[in-house]
Amino acid sequence: MKTALVTGSNRGIGLEIARQLAESGFQVIVSGRNQKSVEEAASSLGKENRKVVPLTMDVSDIRSIRRGVELTARQISHLYVLVNNAGILLDESKSLLKASPETVHATLNTNALGPLFVTIEFLPLLGKGSRVINVSSGSGEIGTGMSAYAPIYSISKTALNAVTCQLSHALRGKGIAVNAMCPGWVRTSMGGMMASRSVKKGAETAVWLAPEAPIGETGKFSLNKRLIPC
Repeated sequence: MKTALVTGSNRGIGLEIARQLAESGFQVIVSGRNQKSVEEAASSLGKENRKVVPLTMDVSDIRSIRRGVELTARQISHLYVLVNNAGILLDESKSLLKASPETVHATLNTNALGPLFVTIEFLPLLGKGSRVINVSSGSGEIGTGMSAYAPIYSISKTALNAVTCQLSHALRGKGIAVNAMCPGWVRTSMGGMMASRSVKKGAETAVWLAPEAPIGETGKFSLNKRLIPC
């Protein structure tokens, strides 16, 4: 059975990604920083004989990440899919000029550096044919001009796209594909109830990348199950 680790999967898009992967036959490691919430999510997904394992891990804390690697390595020898989904939005309606250092550091540590360090630290469990999927956002796209929306969050997602491209170069020789994806504007606690997409729709590109996208395609950005340069 192939195993997938999904960070930030105790709710929202991450939970739905974990659900769809479990339904397609993956053993799924449900991860988040709140132990109670993680265990409740894993218990819920574990119904109907799905194989689900809880993992409490804070992607903004390198010590927590390394502890997560240790705990995971005790249960599995190979990780087929790593979905870096954990993310925070702290500055939705704030001006860049009024962003506090605490908001900047917390957002970048979670949204951009978290996926980088999670991937590096879990590398011993990743091997040829493994896939790393970074959940990014159209807010980080700069080719057609970036809006003023949530400036620090947007910057963090631009940085995540760069992390994706650089990891793809670094891991290409190991046969590991690294891609980013945009879920769109999704109805979650982060996206709000006015968002145009369901959680199911938001999760589908990540789930498509996990088993179906060509392993030779790496360093790309995906939207609506279509790979484009990031």
